[in-house]
Amino acid sequence: MNREQVQKQLEIDEGVEYKVYLDHLGYATFGIGHLVLDIDPEHGCDIGTAVSEERVTEAFQKDLDISISECKVLYDLWDDYPGEVQEILVNMMFNLGRPRLSGFKNFKKAVDAGDWAKAGIEGRDSKWHKQVGNRAERLMVRMENV
Repeated sequence: MNREQVQKQLEIDEGVEYKVYLDHLGYATFGIGHLVLDIDPEHGCDIGTAVSEERVTEAFQKDLDISISECKVLYDLWDDYPGEVQEILVNMMFNLGRPRLSGFKNFKKAVDAGDWAKAGIEGRDSKWHKQVGNRAERLMVRMENV
């Protein structure tokens, strides 16, 4: 898996903000979709507070590590998957989190079986695909073409 490629894709999908802002659910966020946590130095900062490029990178790398770790928990054969599949799954995990991604039962069965085309079909059969639209469709097309 190419971490730089995942970062570039997530910068497109999540956007990059060098300030604290409210996400679509009203939660304080900054950087590449980093939800401000109680332990973050940005916790309690006003909306619009500047965040350095170094801090955005640091938070993203930790979030990426968490997404990869969560993928390894959810997918027993993680290390055997092609890099492209790993990148797609990390993108989905970053967006959904493990509780929601683990609810994609038929998608998971297809991934576990290494049936990437079926995984693409199953990924489309979700609320997530309807809600996220272009991002989800692009990821499922990539999955089908592995």
